[in-house]
Amino acid sequence: MNLKDIIKPENLVYSKTPLLTDNVMSYCPGCSHGTAHRIIMEVIEEMGIQSETIGVAPVGCSVLAYDFMNIDMAQAAHGRAPAVATGIKRCWPEKYVFTYQGDGDLAAIGTAETIHACNRGENIMIVFINNGIYGMTGGQMAPTTLPGMKSSTSPFGRDVATMGNPIKMTDLVAQLPGTYYVTRQAVHKPVNVRRTKKAIRIALENQKLNKGLSFIEIVSSCNSGWKMTPVQANIWMEENMIPFYPLGDLKVDGELVKK
Repeated sequence: MNLKDIIKPENLVYSKTPLLTDNVMSYCPGCSHGTAHRIIMEVIEEMGIQSETIGVAPVGCSVLAYDFMNIDMAQAAHGRAPAVATGIKRCWPEKYVFTYQGDGDLAAIGTAETIHACNRGENIMIVFINNGIYGMTGGQMAPTTLPGMKSSTSPFGRDVATMGNPIKMTDLVAQLPGTYYVTRQAVHKPVNVRRTKKAIRIALENQKLNKGLSFIEIVSSCNSGWKMTPVQANIWMEENMIPFYPLGDLKVDGELVKK
């Protein structure tokens, strides 16, 4: 019996979405970007909106997202993805438009663009990958680096007294009147993947209804930047990142979620 006899359509449990290209991903083994890419493309495929969707790639580890996502993509200057997405959406309001940004791109150089796009209520989806570090450029401290967390520029841990507090972007944008749906999720376990995928579907459906801006944070690991194995990084993330950045909805249907 050969493999073709075993893998029949009726036996198929899972297959890669055609909205992911066959290019080999440039991410480190264990990185969350690959999973995040996959579920975004799966939702777009399931909604049948491939030809109607435009993504905006940032500068950072996911700078080459357009090599992996088989949809129309634009490249933005560092931190400017929300501004580029705003222009695209206003030119083609019938399109589904999203940005895909890391914490260095969104919460540092792109803070102004992010805040103002959210405050204006641009009818786009922002996907925010938060791994608490600058992953691409050498593991430096980021705006999201936890207190006491070590990095290449805070080798003894982030000292809040001299280096300031981490910025919780998702909590900030939830307070803005232009945001309609704000949530914080993860992709390190199957249950979290399902919840994140549901959030992406909600955000895109909200965009179809012209509800305003949807903001999805994905708390992620960076095992290479954290100097850990993928398993160790997921454990560290659960024990440290997620308590500081708790998962769940912060704003639904334009209303803050009561804790």
